[in-house]
Amino acid sequence: MLHQAGTTGAPWEDVADSVEFIPAEYSSRTQPESVAREMLGCTAADIDRLVGAGLPFDDRSGVRHFDANDLYNLGMYSRKSTTQPELAFRMLFRFAGRPVGDLLRAKSWDFRVQLECTDCAGPAPWHFEEPDVVRFGGRVTDVTVPVAGSGRSEYAATVTTAGARTPLVSSTLRRLTREYLDAGYRWQMIPVSMQADYELVHRLGATSCIAASLLLAERFRAAGYRAEARRGWFCGVLGGALDLPHACVEVEDDDGALRTVDIAKAQLAARLPMNTEEFQELCLGSIYNKVIPSTASGNAPFGYHACGSPLPIQVRADIRAVRKN
Repeated sequence: MLHQAGTTGAPWEDVADSVEFIPAEYSSRTQPESVAREMLGCTAADIDRLVGAGLPFDDRSGVRHFDANDLYNLGMYSRKSTTQPELAFRMLFRFAGRPVGDLLRAKSWDFRVQLECTDCAGPAPWHFEEPDVVRFGGRVTDVTVPVAGSGRSEYAATVTTAGARTPLVSSTLRRLTREYLDAGYRWQMIPVSMQADYELVHRLGATSCIAASLLLAERFRAAGYRAEARRGWFCGVLGGALDLPHACVEVEDDDGALRTVDIAKAQLAARLPMNTEEFQELCLGSIYNKVIPSTASGNAPFGYHACGSPLPIQVRADIRAVRKN
């Protein structure tokens, strides 16, 4: 079921009704109530109202704990203008209302990724899906690859990205993209494991970067095009402190050229009050310098440790713009 956004100053019960909460099988309720109140800028009584409206929680020693995604989505769609998610979103997308020229020039990033095997069974090689920017005019230098061992390792490099205006040529691809954007799916913060179940995500009327790219790539292939969702990283986010899952669709256009459709960023930019049409169009076929694509397919992990542990490794990226001297 698709929900309509709440109005300014809407009661928290209405805000809760406007989002889809993370299903129990994908939920990780680790955020205590104090964090929830701080994130949403609300009172304990407001939390009671949200719980009464269906916000899931786990009780641990008398303290309610919530899923961070649920809290983010409540703030994002509260239209109160003061919640942490709303403030972060506006800061994150300030660039989308500016002329896109800055997004087309070469830009270098100090790219560091921490790999952690939390249930490590012993020393073994690491596999990491590295930045894949050379195909798009970028370069990767000063590379440090993960060394075989146990517990933790790191990948580091200087990654230079570049942008280019290469809008979709195919009228079919543009139509399918527009149909998706007009379908009314609501972007939400969703765990990566749930996004891989993109049919479930869209049945709920929701979407997110990975889920959107997986579904759109499927529709492109059904129309006879070679297409694949690819994971990557969205750069320049709060000084590198915010590590967001990202994905786009790579599709072979009618002229034989490979083009990138960043459907979720186009969708998010459309929510902003400023004029973002130029950036939205850039997302439909072109590349821009705030995205680092990887070699990972859309529903694959960024890496693994060959120690035999059944648990996936934790991958945390810290990506900061290289300052010019």
